[in-house]
Amino acid sequence: MKSSILKNIRIFFMLLKLRFARLTEFRLSFFGPFFVDSSLFVIQVLIFKTIYAHVESIGGWGQGQMLIFIGTFSLINALNMILYFFGVITIPDKVKSGSLDLYLTKPVSPLFRISFENIDPGSLPLLVTSFAIIGYGLTTAGIIPSPAHILLYAYFVIIMTVLWYDMEVILRSLSFFIISVDNITKIEVACLELSFTVPGIALRGFFKLLFYFILPYGIMATIPVQALSGQLSLNGVFLFSGVVLVFTLITALIWKTGLHHYNSASS
Repeated sequence: MKSSILKNIRIFFMLLKLRFARLTEFRLSFFGPFFVDSSLFVIQVLIFKTIYAHVESIGGWGQGQMLIFIGTFSLINALNMILYFFGVITIPDKVKSGSLDLYLTKPVSPLFRISFENIDPGSLPLLVTSFAIIGYGLTTAGIIPSPAHILLYAYFVIIMTVLWYDMEVILRSLSFFIISVDNITKIEVACLELSFTVPGIALRGFFKLLFYFILPYGIMATIPVQALSGQLSLNGVFLFSGVVLVFTLITALIWKTGLHHYNSASS
């Protein structure tokens, strides 16, 4: 088990080195994602500042907490873009074309190799933008988080990044069973846009159930903010940790089942 983990870590850094060398040959490709994503999040900050000029709170959150929410969403998105997004999105094409065969013959988990072979260091500067927005939000809200709250926030940022990964893999692994996942990924985009615009804390009834436990995009940035501001109970910590664990297990199950359904190009 230990040797397997160390092996995957070595492979990860090897893929990172190769990807970094490839991207630096094309500076626009290297910095493009940073400029696009940074612009989107800065625009969102300006939109919410305009809204808060007319209202005092949204879902009980003031302007400062909303800024922390935007910064946190930006932070998790940055980790997504840096680590695995550009690898995971190739799953349907690899399944359809039969090029998945190549990964099945390697002594490395095919999902691990696919996920991290297109690491994007070009989004690293977005981390700085994200932390700047979070810092601005903390100052605006007058929040001075304790070390325990900071650690809990970091924990939830990490596992929500895992949850985002889980959702991306689950949806694209459906390509093992259906001809095209294009329409399904459009639903993913719509859910992310909604969750970026409306924090989970503002949802009620059926929509809260839907975006917290069925399509859990609503908790990805909301729960870390609650953790940082001391609004998350111990029960909440266990509950949302459990949600991430369940979706990680579902991801593994769907991927494993998909591989059994996969028709090799050589067969």
